[in-house]
Amino acid sequence: MKGIIFTEFIELVETTFGYSIAAALLDGCDLPSGGAYTAVGTYDHEEVLTLVGQLQKLTGTPAADLLEAYGQFLFPKLAAQMESMSLKFDGAIDLLCSLENIIHKEVIKLYPDAELPSFKIQNINSQEIVMEYRSCRPFAHLAKGLISGCGEYYQQTLSVSMKHLDTKSEFFTLISVRQS
Repeated sequence: MKGIIFTEFIELVETTFGYSIAAALLDGCDLPSGGAYTAVGTYDHEEVLTLVGQLQKLTGTPAADLLEAYGQFLFPKLAAQMESMSLKFDGAIDLLCSLENIIHKEVIKLYPDAELPSFKIQNINSQEIVMEYRSCRPFAHLAKGLISGCGEYYQQTLSVSMKHLDTKSEFFTLISVRQS
């Protein structure tokens, strides 16, 4: 995973829980990187899972809630990158419908080695979509947080629900998004 995912996670921990928790988090994990991340580096996704698990122990906050909060925190940072690439959208649903065909294509141009989740979108109507999230990584709750952050960014109220589906080879989740 790209380092920005890690550097922003540490920033979230510092902002939300304080520097002492951030230090305890890094001290309490045996990470191959040693917890030294750069935004442009590439790191094993297992390190995020280790960090989230340790943060759960330190704070008592469920991992799913931590990942969702992180997604909400991360979205404005990713939106700034999209703006720098001149990617503009009419709102949250428009952006979400553009993940595969526009946003991920641009990300791959910048980071050819990026391993991105896939999203298949089913339009229910102009206010509602169902997203099929597929990934080799268990980050559907992060995706849910990013979707919520997207709604906040566009000042739109989104209802987001998830249904995890069982597969042996990948993580597969249906994410329903409705704009109110």
